[in-house]
Amino acid sequence: MGIFQSFYSKKKSKIPYDLSDLGVDVHSHLIPGIDDGSQSMDQTLGMLLKFHELGIRRLITTPHIMSDIYKNTPEVILNGLESVKKEIETFGIDIQIEAAAEYFYDEFLIEKVKNKELLTFGDNYVLFEFSFSTEPLQIAALIFAMKTNGYQPILAHFERYPYYFKHPEKHVEDFKNKGVKLQMNLNSLTGHYGPKVRKQAELMIDNGWLDIVGSDCHRIEHLNILENNLTLNYFHKLKDLPLINRNL
Repeated sequence: MGIFQSFYSKKKSKIPYDLSDLGVDVHSHLIPGIDDGSQSMDQTLGMLLKFHELGIRRLITTPHIMSDIYKNTPEVILNGLESVKKEIETFGIDIQIEAAAEYFYDEFLIEKVKNKELLTFGDNYVLFEFSFSTEPLQIAALIFAMKTNGYQPILAHFERYPYYFKHPEKHVEDFKNKGVKLQMNLNSLTGHYGPKVRKQAELMIDNGWLDIVGSDCHRIEHLNILENNLTLNYFHKLKDLPLINRNL
């Protein structure tokens, strides 16, 4: 990152970015006890109250589905969602919550796609992710399967994959040509995942590569970090992007 860009990325506004501008948060892990996100209903309620404080009134939470670690099913997720909804009603929290999933690309995902087992949100959007360590093979086959089965794929946190740090414009063009939407984690702009991820997130905004954003909130600390950095100028740049969040 050049000296000027590094300076600009840390430049702040006097006014924090208002997250209510987004309308909906579409990436989080709030159903207790089913993945590496919330581990209790108390933690879930604490995060929901913080979301409310930050201006978010609607969330689409997305638990992990990973065949070797988080063997969640639509039934497990939707049952967990109902439990959260009951607690929201009991405590009178003015927030709506729905659920989809974040699907890890493993050897079982294409089969789930072909069987039309996927949890979706909005216009049949499906959030999916890759390994952070190794670039996956046969991505085109996965995307083709999703598209031909009526799904609209959204690649989670594009900015965090190290193998896309070099020549990101080529990878973005390839995904866009295949009909994939790109999601960015809000905390990538804070430096929470490191300077290279931050640079990639800023490039996504500067070049208009970004389609949709989400908190990827696993615990309340993620929301505290976000809150403490909302004066950064790159958050204010989100106002000028035609983000899918606002049309859900």
